[in-house]
Amino acid sequence: MIGLVLAALSGLVWGVGDFAGGKASQRVDAVTVVVLSKAASIPLLLIYLVLMPAPLHLGAVGWGAAAGVFGVAGMMVFYKAMAGGAMTVVAPVSAVTTALLPLGAGLLQGERPGGLALTGAACAIAAIGLVSLAPGGGEVGGVGGEGGGVKVTGRLIGLALAAGAAFGLFFICLSGAGDAADAAGGDAGMWPILGAQVAAVGLGAPLLLRRRGAPRPSGVPLRWLLTAGMLDMTANALYIMAVQRGDLSIIAPVASLYPVSTVLLAMLVDRERLRPVQLAGLGLAATALVLVAS
Repeated sequence: MIGLVLAALSGLVWGVGDFAGGKASQRVDAVTVVVLSKAASIPLLLIYLVLMPAPLHLGAVGWGAAAGVFGVAGMMVFYKAMAGGAMTVVAPVSAVTTALLPLGAGLLQGERPGGLALTGAACAIAAIGLVSLAPGGGEVGGVGGEGGGVKVTGRLIGLALAAGAAFGLFFICLSGAGDAADAAGGDAGMWPILGAQVAAVGLGAPLLLRRRGAPRPSGVPLRWLLTAGMLDMTANALYIMAVQRGDLSIIAPVASLYPVSTVLLAMLVDRERLRPVQLAGLGLAATALVLVAS
């Protein structure tokens, strides 16, 4: 049960962080937001390393580094797909792919959750798709796109699938970090997250340096950026603890419910109106949590 609670909390925090990152991206280049938010969160990670000490396992750090590469690459591809305009297609395709990949990986690894838990995971995946559907021209988490009149091309779908696959591999790699530590007879702790952050910053820094003419964040955008980094780090920490206490095939779909909190914040802060299909998705998300906890 504690693993499911941690997974749900990680999804909640990730969604709020996505909202903050989206707000920062309204005024600052998306690559700048991604790289600087991750770099700014490293001091918080050092605090987590002290508060949750664990022996250093190089295998776990290596898996974490792989997760960081997939995570930051997924964010870059996702923003590129969103720039194509068809958010109503890109968001649900990428979000559902994110949840499906670790679900399949967990089952292939021999996980056999109960029937109710699997049904809950399926409901979570359906809820992710429904909640992620935004009205034409709307915004979710501050990343806008014109929905009406935009041609949905195979390339756009491919980018959405690639982003979702990268995020799914991020989840799988963090699970692999926990397995590597278990095989060595220890706890991974926060070391995989350190590997992920260092790899993400290392991959993104050259891209940031090539944007010397891009405006640098200050004032409100900087505060949104820093908030996004802190929340993303905290969500990562919650997820790594969750996946070490439960099946990947259940933990990952529950953690992938992050669009729920993003959409709710868009409604509360930006006064966006929820479509009936999104309300249905919220109800399905609640049903999923009840089923996986049964």
